[in-house]
Amino acid sequence: MALTMSMTRSRPILPSPRAGAPTAVGPAAAPPAALALGLRSARWTGGRLELTGFARRIDRGSGRVRSSFTVLELARPGHRPLRFRTRPLRLPEVTEDSAQSEHNHDWAAFTVTVDPERLRADGAWPDAEWEVRAGLLRTLRLTGVRREHGPLRPHWCGSGEYPPAHWVEQNVRVLLHFTDQRLRIKVHRVWSRLTGLRPADDGLELTGWAHDLPPGTVFRLSHRRTDAESLYPVAATGRDFTVLLPFEAFDTAGAATALWHGELLRPDGSTERPVLDERPWPGGMVLARPAGGALLVRQLADGYPEFCAQPGAVLVDRITPGQDGFRLTAHTVLPGGGPLELVLRHGNGTREIRHPVERAAPAELTLPVAATAADLSRHPLRRGVWELRLRPAGRPEAEQPLLLSRRALAQLPCAVKLGVTAGVVAGGAKQAVLQSRWHNTLILDSTPVLAPAERSRYTQRKLRTVDYPAARRRPLRPAVLYDVFGGRGYADSPRAIHAELARRAAPLEHLWVVDDAQAVVPAGVRPIRSHSPEWYEALATSRYLVGNTHLPEFLERRPGQVVLQTWHGSLLKRIAHDVANPLLARAGYLAALDREVPQWSLLLSPSAFATPILRRAFRYTGEILESGYPRNDLLARSADASAVRRRLGVPDGKRIVLYAPTWREDQQRANGDGYRLGLRLDLAAARTALGADHVLLVRPHAHVAEPLPRAGDGFVLDVGDYPDVQELLLAADVLVTDYSSIMFDFAITGRPILFFTYDLEHYRDALRGFYFDFEREAPGPLLADSAELVDALRSLTTGTTLVDRYASAYRRFRATHCHLDDGRAAARVVDRLLELGG
Repeated sequence: MALTMSMTRSRPILPSPRAGAPTAVGPAAAPPAALALGLRSARWTGGRLELTGFARRIDRGSGRVRSSFTVLELARPGHRPLRFRTRPLRLPEVTEDSAQSEHNHDWAAFTVTVDPERLRADGAWPDAEWEVRAGLLRTLRLTGVRREHGPLRPHWCGSGEYPPAHWVEQNVRVLLHFTDQRLRIKVHRVWSRLTGLRPADDGLELTGWAHDLPPGTVFRLSHRRTDAESLYPVAATGRDFTVLLPFEAFDTAGAATALWHGELLRPDGSTERPVLDERPWPGGMVLARPAGGALLVRQLADGYPEFCAQPGAVLVDRITPGQDGFRLTAHTVLPGGGPLELVLRHGNGTREIRHPVERAAPAELTLPVAATAADLSRHPLRRGVWELRLRPAGRPEAEQPLLLSRRALAQLPCAVKLGVTAGVVAGGAKQAVLQSRWHNTLILDSTPVLAPAERSRYTQRKLRTVDYPAARRRPLRPAVLYDVFGGRGYADSPRAIHAELARRAAPLEHLWVVDDAQAVVPAGVRPIRSHSPEWYEALATSRYLVGNTHLPEFLERRPGQVVLQTWHGSLLKRIAHDVANPLLARAGYLAALDREVPQWSLLLSPSAFATPILRRAFRYTGEILESGYPRNDLLARSADASAVRRRLGVPDGKRIVLYAPTWREDQQRANGDGYRLGLRLDLAAARTALGADHVLLVRPHAHVAEPLPRAGDGFVLDVGDYPDVQELLLAADVLVTDYSSIMFDFAITGRPILFFTYDLEHYRDALRGFYFDFEREAPGPLLADSAELVDALRSLTTGTTLVDRYASAYRRFRATHCHLDDGRAAARVVDRLLELGG
């Protein structure tokens, strides 16, 4: 029972006379402006501290072994610095992280071993603190050796962000921490420890040790953000003690989450905050509170415990890597009684992946390192950092981060190599790496396909300015290099052109640009990692380059080389030099376009209407082939859509509505990474109105970088990652779009098109402008709000519809824009391509 509840402090907490105030270390001189230093990782091995860091000059390279000499010292005011010998380490990540292209810093890294015995003074452990400094030795002609040094800065994650502490004696530990972005080492003599936590019938039992436990000592529980506190009796046996904290001690009225700290309070008013001693146990605990919610006990970075009363908690205790991902053993307390779901959320908010989890005690979580696209193909997780959350299925408001016990924290970093799957080469460098952030929060880092030595700006400059020109001097080879949106997938017109070349058994090697292992290519096609050395070589030596979007700025078409620009859309929206809005027609973009266009050997046009527009907008003076788009041969031939429906999981009899809007250039996300979805369609109303016999496929534009709400609920299906939109058009019964060029492709089918044009005036007059009178010539109704759209969709199943009024306009639209779509476009293009290639 508490001695006092919610008591207001009448005096400040007094420091323990035995704790010893930490030695003040004044700020060191700032490192020279030309010096960059940092800590990459820290670990304890055999009782010794191993640090990996880097020290580089900004204005000078360190690309060869022994090209720089690093020293490490521990500085303490009033004492001679302790110096340690470092060992050079090749770490291309240092060059990559330097974000510059002039200097190679692969050998700027170092490792060093620090024996904590050197921190003793006269054989004893002092309560003292040192600043860790690294420096470079330079040999000057006139003044000899000069040392430039500065403090080590933290890394963005892992032990380089929160280095681990280590016990060097029963009651002495060495603590590493960053203060003002400067690494410090502190010898900390501990006067009180919590040695165990145990759930009791009505609360939490603490056991511990304290150097001084006079009669009358109590345990004070203090709320972090208010003055609420409670006192609990301490049962002492010598220097060992036990305290029972009832569950109600952690309640705070009106607060969903309450954070508490604990300390021993002696009769004389002195206090001692116990360190959580993780040596006898894993370090962390989660309990279910009788009143609901969880009580989480976790160890903070400084070693002290924090008691967290919150709606739920997840504490990972063990990590097991496997071929397909990771297996996590976790203690969980989450509301409800149904199934759980593990959520992987990309750090930039562009993607969310959910996996079902059965409730168990403890929970066994399977953390996959691959994602299943809408067409059931499997790809490694996209590059970037993924946040990990666990929640009751369908309850995003109740999700909790995956926190780490000390035992699990010691297993990090933990990596799984992402290898080769069918048609996808992930490359030797791509890994899924579990790491920690903010001390004890678990994250997953899906690394790029390119190795650090390949992807740094320094290496990319060398590949672009040295290796690519050298490769251009080699003979052209009989190969076709295909590129769809910079390596996004096996799709669009390049796919149809490849299929036609393969059908003819043309004696050509087929190479496909793949970015981040996110595309699956068929047998007989070799994937080429975008921006890899083999990519630069293929650009320089392939006789045929076939792409549907912009080429690399540095590309120069060689004599005998054929560059086919298929482009990727018919024309309602104005493009390139025809865009009047100065914010969109950026001078830099147009200048780059003017350098690129002369490299094209052949430009495809989908119609006679589009040909003069393409020539004028691109300022292109070369050959235009008025062929139709090869990608639309699939639609013109009315191919069977049953396989597509099976891959999507849509049963026979369900009507497919495909919603595929374009992007809005004025809707950029706050972080500058992509554009907002801006979904105006009321999904709940659409589901209610259309019923169980409909499924809504939503295809956001590729520039949109936000997850789709309600996706996967049986009615809404996110098909943004479906590789080829032409297959979706083949399966769709009706298309809903706005100003997207997808309307021209779908019109080939003759099926209904609805236009959700809620911002027509703004888009037409302020953003892009149109090439024709859209309101007069549209092959379907223009609908201004979600209610109108839902009503129009419902009317399609009830006989006479709004769409029927547009039959004549639909026929005229097809005659103008689809007159070349006869299923033979790919054949016409390949004929001309091979003629140009000789």
